Amino acid sequence: MPNRARYGTPGQMQLNTIILGAGAAGMMCAAHAGPGTLVLDHARAPGEKIRISGGGRCNFTNMYAEPENFLSQNPHFCKSALARYTQWDFIDLMNRHHIAWHEKTLGQLFCNGSAKQVISMLLSEMERAGATLWLSTTLKDLSHADGRFSLTVEREGRTEHLSARNLVLATGGKSIPKMGATGLAYDIARQFGLGVTETRAGLVPFTFPESRFAPLAGLSLPARLSNARATFDEALLFTHRGLSGPAVLQLSSYWREGEEIAIDLAPDQDLFAALRDQRQAAGRRDLTTELARHLPARLVEFLAPQLGLKGRLADQSDSALRALAETLRDWRLTPSGTEGYRTAEVTLGGIDTDMLDSRTLRSKSQPGLYAIGEAVDVTGWLGGYNFQWAWSSGHAAGTAIAKTQR
Repeated sequence: MPNRARYGTPGQMQLNTIILGAGAAGMMCAAHAGPGTLVLDHARAPGEKIRISGGGRCNFTNMYAEPENFLSQNPHFCKSALARYTQWDFIDLMNRHHIAWHEKTLGQLFCNGSAKQVISMLLSEMERAGATLWLSTTLKDLSHADGRFSLTVEREGRTEHLSARNLVLATGGKSIPKMGATGLAYDIARQFGLGVTETRAGLVPFTFPESRFAPLAGLSLPARLSNARATFDEALLFTHRGLSGPAVLQLSSYWREGEEIAIDLAPDQDLFAALRDQRQAAGRRDLTTELARHLPARLVEFLAPQLGLKGRLADQSDSALRALAETLRDWRLTPSGTEGYRTAEVTLGGIDTDMLDSRTLRSKSQPGLYAIGEAVDVTGWLGGYNFQWAWSSGHAAGTAIAKTQR
């Protein structure tokens, strides 16, 4: 896209701020950016990721959100925005709009009703702030000259020419392309000289060849998953394609192709001691029968031929039971890959934080350009953390823009 001046073109709508993306971050930014703000989105409805989040109830934040719950090449970058607009600030906003909520587990907060309540709340905040929303709008051209961004868009069968002092990139990442996700923010960032770090699918299930775990599909149990960089204690879910569940999604953000993962199938249990005690009380019973007191019977049946589990418990020596316990608490597997952006909840990586001011989310090199939310190289854990980054970064950029108008 050529950098040509369009400022002053007849029929060009003059605005203070244009926000690309009517998702969580974009709408939050619009609610604080001040007068003359227009939000553009190619979707037919705003906040689609909000709508599907949490099974339709929106895991809107986490009570324990802290900077250490976020991944970035610069782990310090997120601190400023998170400190100046916290989970408690968003909870207060929910309360002011009388949206009932509850904690589900591990600090994860959900609406009692529908995720649509959060979308309606944000739209109400945008309306209160005087922001305008255009949906089903396609960006055709973008340039910058004379201190203004010029955009050509198509909406409702018409071509519109827009001009704005500020441009906010809030189009998210590449995850869930069926909902229209693209790499648009990265393309625009590069157009204006901002770097983009490597992007990968995050919070995504692992896959294994030949439907290895198909016989266990649908089975879930508490587990501890780890690699050299992280450990998570949450549910593990077996699927037709591989492994999923919260523990897997969390670890996937720290995993690289070809790496091994370790699974503890009996976290916080002394499995050896338990089996040894059972040997004294019920030694005549089959080893698999007694092991199924600690693990799902279907999992024991699946593992039995691989681990040579047969015979009576009474026939197992201490060393054999100890070796079995160690194997089950340190089951090593190497995923063949992940399900990719198709099912990934987030995109890891993004617009390089070295190019942005951490307090305002404004580009250090391109005046008037901001980047927020998932488009930036800041990725949260599963459990409401990514929404909190959307709220915090959107608030940071929006309030910074509003101050420039005073």
